[in-house]
Amino acid sequence: MTHIQLATDLSHIKSCAPALRELRTFLTEDQITDRVQQQMIDGYHLAYVEAAGLVSSVAGYRILRNLTYGKFLYVDDLVTRADQKRTGYAGQLIDWLCEHASDQGCSFLILDSGVQRFEAHRFYLAHRMDITAHHFARKL
Repeated sequence: MTHIQLATDLSHIKSCAPALRELRTFLTEDQITDRVQQQMIDGYHLAYVEAAGLVSSVAGYRILRNLTYGKFLYVDDLVTRADQKRTGYAGQLIDWLCEHASDQGCSFLILDSGVQRFEAHRFYLAHRMDITAHHFARKL
């Protein structure tokens, strides 16, 4: 099992930015770094796997509460670098996130995934996740 690390300072955040940019292609690495720092004020965390000196997989998450799920861990971002796919790192991150959520008293791990991300959907289903809702958005 690979060691999961938490980004605790600017250098860690910057090391995660290239991997996050593979998921959030509309942002620059500097924009990602700035947004992550802003989101951390509101409870956002980055967990990551490093291999050969580079961040291979990263998950951005928050612990939240709502009427539907009670206390839950919400995964905002989960990505493995394209050249590191099928290494098992994302599965290790999901397992770590589930354990961390349980340790924090959460009853669920929740995430949204773009409808076009079929490979990601297969991954989530293989990791015992269910498709439970449609996500709707309205740009303002």
